[in-house]
Amino acid sequence: MPKLRRPAGGLWDNPDFVRLWTGQSISEFGSQVSQLAIPLLAATGLHASPLQFSLLGVLGFLPFILFALPAGVWVDRLSRRRILIAGDAARAALLVLIPVLWATHTLHLWHLLVLQFVIGIFTVFFDVAYQSYLPSLVEREQLVEGNSKLQLTVSITQVAGPSASGALIAALTAPYAILADAFSFVTSTVFMLRMRHRDEPHPAAEEGAAKPKMWPEVKEGLRWVVGHRWLRAIAACTGTSNFFSSVLFAILVLYAVRNLHLSAFEIGLMFGVGSFGSILGALVVNRLQRTIGVGRTILLTAIVFSAGGLAFPLAPKSFPLPLLMVGQMLFGFGAVAYNITQVSLRQAITPERLQGRMNAAMRWIVWGTIPLGSLAGGLIATVYGLRAALWIGAMGSCFGFLPILLSSVKSIGAMPEPVDPPTPAQAELAGGIIEGVPLPGPAAADT
Repeated sequence: MPKLRRPAGGLWDNPDFVRLWTGQSISEFGSQVSQLAIPLLAATGLHASPLQFSLLGVLGFLPFILFALPAGVWVDRLSRRRILIAGDAARAALLVLIPVLWATHTLHLWHLLVLQFVIGIFTVFFDVAYQSYLPSLVEREQLVEGNSKLQLTVSITQVAGPSASGALIAALTAPYAILADAFSFVTSTVFMLRMRHRDEPHPAAEEGAAKPKMWPEVKEGLRWVVGHRWLRAIAACTGTSNFFSSVLFAILVLYAVRNLHLSAFEIGLMFGVGSFGSILGALVVNRLQRTIGVGRTILLTAIVFSAGGLAFPLAPKSFPLPLLMVGQMLFGFGAVAYNITQVSLRQAITPERLQGRMNAAMRWIVWGTIPLGSLAGGLIATVYGLRAALWIGAMGSCFGFLPILLSSVKSIGAMPEPVDPPTPAQAELAGGIIEGVPLPGPAAADT
């Protein structure tokens, strides 16, 4: 019988990337369990109200408003690999507390809310470090391939994960199923400990160097994102879409349970089957952006996921699953292909010394709208009903692509080279004009 061989070529020959990819694939699969088990535990085990239920989403993403910007400074100053390891290990320990408290009959809703918030803090640092670490691990021309591979396994786990999670929750109950997620974070930590690549910290963090104050460094990262019209348009599109989709998704599980009377297995099936669109998006995005260009790929995929949310309030109560799956497929395809392309563009045009602060500033802007949308969804559902919240979220999402349509992002062809902006000290000598740095690529003539 012939021996199976590992694929060769490209990033398959980068062992540290393969370790990062493997560990993240395992932890992403485990996270599918918690993403279903924690809301179900709140809805059925702790009898949360619609407003309390929405607070789970609010507190999970509130740390991106409070801590993303300083996290970017620390990610640029410290070893990103060590931040990744600490983030996964801490989240594993925190998740274990949920089944322990449930087993001792001491778990209350406020425990779940506090744990969501603290886990969110570690997620902030991990997420910023994760996107900032990849450009130092792979070549610039491999960024789309790297992001595609990472997102492909995320999409695959979104297909297999929810249905498997539903079965696991049905067998073990929601609190004990969360142990699978904790174990996945431990496994991911082990793989990252084996990575040999040691990223270099920010020069100012080296021993004996004068460390600048945090606020000027935070402002430099924000100025780079807000002053760069490509990044500004991407932030506006993603932030708007995240707000309205959070209005919708904050109460979707609750709506599916109470209004559509779907079981845990059916909800898992909805997300799982619908996520085939995410896999397709990860598989075709590399060819798509080479065929029609980076900018048009971003615009096209933004239109797709902007329209996908309409399927959720349109799903009939008599037989909702087919339309719910179609909506999830459209949303998954568009969002995944959009994210791979725009994240690769951001990484490609941003200098290495600003990667952490750029990602932190983007996360602060675009993920900061998520808790606001989740809170709005809970309030709208409380006052006007769950279905009204779905409609408002879906209709608002339809306009998310407009910042890309009205910007020069859509004209970007190939992935551009980075342009290094002046440091704050250089800008001060030049009169403080950092925004005047010419943009790379075809939009440079428009500055």
